[in-house]
Amino acid sequence: MIEKNPVPIAIFCFNRLEHLVKTIEALRQNAMAENSPLFIFSDGARNDIEREAVVAVRKYIDSIEGFGSINIIQRETNYGLAKSIITGVNFVFKSFDRIIVLEDDMISSPHFLRYMNEALDMYAQDDRVACIHGYTYPCEIELPETFFLKGADCWGWGTWRRGWDLFCEDGQLLLEKIESRNLQNEFNFDGSFRYTKMLRDHIIGKNDSWAIRWHASLFLQDKLCLYPGRSLIHNIGNDNSGTHSQHSQIFDTRLSNSRIDISNIVVSISEPSRQAFIKYFRKVHGGFLSRAIRYIKAKLY
Repeated sequence: MIEKNPVPIAIFCFNRLEHLVKTIEALRQNAMAENSPLFIFSDGARNDIEREAVVAVRKYIDSIEGFGSINIIQRETNYGLAKSIITGVNFVFKSFDRIIVLEDDMISSPHFLRYMNEALDMYAQDDRVACIHGYTYPCEIELPETFFLKGADCWGWGTWRRGWDLFCEDGQLLLEKIESRNLQNEFNFDGSFRYTKMLRDHIIGKNDSWAIRWHASLFLQDKLCLYPGRSLIHNIGNDNSGTHSQHSQIFDTRLSNSRIDISNIVVSISEPSRQAFIKYFRKVHGGFLSRAIRYIKAKLY
């Protein structure tokens, strides 16, 4: 059951007009878009070379229609993705108690908004659940219709104010807690993905990832994230268009062409789904994962 008022959507963009147009057009194909409040956070240019592209993005933003309301927040300076998302989510939570977050390179299924709204409504009062996610890795085995894993995720996600209140910006503190509780192996999906290294790299300034801190924050609180068994998000940013991204197809997934059934399931970690993720991570560990990690760990422009 969906709340009377759809959950507000926050989109974060910078200088990639073509990506943003595709993201908006896909989102507009969702039946709930026409009633959903939309917040667009446009980051400022870092230099004169980027200014023209940022201006083009902002000209397009001014022409967007098809949503319940549109609120545009233009940054005069360059925040970078981490600061932009953290401050933007905080901004939306001044007026709302839940949020859906997208970046300018995320193509959504027409069923994305319904899934997010239904899940945010169903688990609103369940403190065990702190994040809803729209993207699922292209695993080889068939996943459950929906399932839970520990922590949080960052490609088409949603949360409540109570969930975001758990976010800790201090990467050093997060790492110390993980290590003091000897949770490194679990945090790294049994050693199949180097999340701990991503956190260390943030601490020494090699990345400014908000996503690794979001994941670690909820992981340490034993909070759960709901995933769909079929992906509702396709990330088109793995095309070398971002400053810190490189070309890769290992995250490409087929968008679900049918609704995800949000029904009551056991609120606990799905071990078969966790093992499917581990198998996927290990499969791509060879020639691809190093590039993938550079992309995911930064999630910058």
